[in-house]
Amino acid sequence: MRIFASLRIAGRALRRNKMRSLLTMLGIIIGVGSVIAAVSLTSGATKQVEDQVSSLGESVITVFSGNFTSGAMRGGWGSAPTLTVADTLAIAGIADVVAVSPEVRDRAQVLANGLNWNTQVIGESPDYPQIRNWNIASGAMFSDQDVRSLAKSAVIGKTVVDQLFPNENPVGQTIRIRNLPFLIIGVLAPKGFNLFGQDQDDVVIVPYSSHMHRITTRTFVNSILVEAANDKVIDKVQSDITDLLLARHRSKEQDFTVRNQLELMQAVTATSRAMSFLLAGVAAVSLVVGGIGIMNIMLVSVTERTREIGIRMAVGARAADILVQFLIEAVTLSAIGGSIGIAGGMAFSWLVAYLKNIPTVTPVGWIAIAFISSAIIGVISGFYPAWKASKLDPIDALRYE
Repeated sequence: MRIFASLRIAGRALRRNKMRSLLTMLGIIIGVGSVIAAVSLTSGATKQVEDQVSSLGESVITVFSGNFTSGAMRGGWGSAPTLTVADTLAIAGIADVVAVSPEVRDRAQVLANGLNWNTQVIGESPDYPQIRNWNIASGAMFSDQDVRSLAKSAVIGKTVVDQLFPNENPVGQTIRIRNLPFLIIGVLAPKGFNLFGQDQDDVVIVPYSSHMHRITTRTFVNSILVEAANDKVIDKVQSDITDLLLARHRSKEQDFTVRNQLELMQAVTATSRAMSFLLAGVAAVSLVVGGIGIMNIMLVSVTERTREIGIRMAVGARAADILVQFLIEAVTLSAIGGSIGIAGGMAFSWLVAYLKNIPTVTPVGWIAIAFISSAIIGVISGFYPAWKASKLDPIDALRYE
């Protein structure tokens, strides 16, 4: 019963000075709101990046040509033609490799339907959609037989469709690549832009054999895409690929570079996590300032209500009752401020997401952390004023003017 009585008294005390109570809560509101908004927007951005990384294919390992030493010269990815189709076939035999595709990239002016468009022409294997987790919206992917026969078949992206076949179904029509006619047998589902700002839908995909022997005359591939069985074996598969290619190329130093999507995802996650904690740390300063404000106002309140405290003690209130009352007032201020801050932070992040067309995610854990932190700030900030009030001498308090 004493707790409920203290709650009623605390409520009346806060209502008597509504404006002062609101201003006191402002520091907590700004602090908690900043934390929630920062974490929501950062988490949303992280999820967007993670989705984009996933769209490149899960458990994917990419082998690039290059990273070699020749005399005093060193090169990076794609700086030397060191990978072959034979390397791809050898990698396909490694345990836990479920799909593989040699990749040949080039740009070309393509023509169709009386229109032309400069786009990326890529040579791939039939496993490419599986590796990249990319659906075929209409038609079908070319087959292994198309690869063996150097078929003039093509699968195109949504951007190419929009540029060359507006308001038409391109499947079954012909697209000319360097004056060679290719039959369009499929259209890829839209994917949008990737992490690097590249339009993934601006692409024409043909069998790698057709690219290497019809469109260009090259014997090396730019890179090799490999899909591991799952992310648990990706490190082992990556190590096996490195050992295999070192043995095949009979080189003590790597003339290739091996990377996996997991490394990219971990780098993105680590950066995002660091940014979240940095923003939360900056916002936490506002919480501390808010706590100082609560302590200041509670000390003023103790001074203003000294006579009231003396009267309560004279009619039987214990020091513990006075302590609890002022603690409740401080915690109430911080808890209400924390609740308003959470709502305001979420509303602000949703508004920014709506205006800027970016995703927002508010982790439940951070909401709980923000609310509990505001309550703890209230306890810490209110304890000294409450303790000071409970130690007042009733006689001196009654004489106070």
